[in-house]
Amino acid sequence: MPNHQVGVVWPAGRSDGLIISLNLAGDLNYLVQGSQKPTKIVQGHNKSITALGSSSDVKSQTLWTGSFDGRVCSWDVGTGIGNAVEGQSHSNQVTAFQTTQERAYSVGWDDTLRIADASVKTFLGDAPKLSSQPKGIATSGSRTYVATASGVDFFSNDQADGTIPIPKFTPTSIAASGSLVVVGRDDNVVHVYKVDGSKQLSPVEELKKSTAQITALTFSPDGSLLAVGNSSGKIVVYDTSSWEVKTDRWSAHTARVTSIAWNEEGTHATSGSLDTNVFVW
Repeated sequence: MPNHQVGVVWPAGRSDGLIISLNLAGDLNYLVQGSQKPTKIVQGHNKSITALGSSSDVKSQTLWTGSFDGRVCSWDVGTGIGNAVEGQSHSNQVTAFQTTQERAYSVGWDDTLRIADASVKTFLGDAPKLSSQPKGIATSGSRTYVATASGVDFFSNDQADGTIPIPKFTPTSIAASGSLVVVGRDDNVVHVYKVDGSKQLSPVEELKKSTAQITALTFSPDGSLLAVGNSSGKIVVYDTSSWEVKTDRWSAHTARVTSIAWNEEGTHATSGSLDTNVFVW
């Protein structure tokens, strides 16, 4: 049981009677003599963290973390305090996040999409089942797209709308901006689609600059740029108005690019890689 107590300490040199206990879930409970309820609970992960997301509003910024055991935690950046998201979490490794101001979307190896209310840090309702193991997740407006081994699962207003098959090749990553959806496939090509009114993906362009499998896709906040990272550590940036290469000089990584994030102005990007480095471009 997660609340099984596995350790307790009575810190020396204090006059407030503080006792700290550790439970099987990894929570630290701050207890004071005379009170049955903890005065503070510090929560976090006790397995490897495998996914990270970020959301913000006018009052605060929140980090979302997922771990190998399926646990999802939210962290207030200002205070550094973390709490496990309440409700039914993933039963296996969390692989990716996408966030909006109101929602935090996560996918995991249990082949489900979990949706959390960002304001109360609680999972909502039942978890939609995915068509197969997820390769990435993207949101745009009220739409959510999950790239899986079977194609692209489509959700509108948090409700499943079916799977759009991607023929011949397996998706490896996904990103969305406005009506555009880009899918990296194991043929080293980024396929650009436009979502029409019937919720179908219409081909727009094929980006073939990469010489290795596509591993990371990220639009700049205004959608004018698309950064494409691959398994050899190279990043190419495209101008989405013409799909011409904006730059192909971001090539300092020596191993697979795992993630790319833009600043709010779209003037700089950061990338993380299996080579253990983080670069700012």
